[in-house]
Amino acid sequence: MGKIPTYDEALEILKKYNKEDFHIQHGKTVGAVMGWFAKQYDPEYIDFWRVVGLLHDLDFELYPEEHCVKQVELMEEEGLDQSIINSTTSHGYGLTSALQKPEKQMEKILFACDELTGIIGAAVLMRPSKSVSDMELKSLKKKFKDKKFAAGCSRDVIREGADMLGWELDELLSQTLQAMKDTESEYL
Repeated sequence: MGKIPTYDEALEILKKYNKEDFHIQHGKTVGAVMGWFAKQYDPEYIDFWRVVGLLHDLDFELYPEEHCVKQVELMEEEGLDQSIINSTTSHGYGLTSALQKPEKQMEKILFACDELTGIIGAAVLMRPSKSVSDMELKSLKKKFKDKKFAAGCSRDVIREGADMLGWELDELLSQTLQAMKDTESEYL
């Protein structure tokens, strides 16, 4: 059994392989969102969900062509537990060469909300308040439908994630938006 780091230890691991503020910020955002979902669906493992969210893109900055594959090697070198490796790499299933399919609810939520946090984050930058706190679902849905907005964030992946969870798309959009509102102070 490998190591399950604390959030602070995981943040140091993330910073070891990621220097760009954008990638560190994205990890922190997804970590906060995953912690929010854990409070509802797996309250005994909030810290674990936060660490998985924080580390989910560990290899992306240095190895974008090997995303979710090179991560296995990096995490093994760090001595991380296989549960973290499996959970983080599963968000690349069908999108990268990653072989781990999202099976647990946590993995499905990570798969579904990773890209969505990118859309919400991009929309926040355009708001006068520069905050998610005053964003409404209707505004998010409008941005979601505009394929040119945050074009690098796959709407198909988000829809597939909602399907994996058995949720309506609006439920995923609404919950992820609320998660970002409730945790904004954790990732800024």
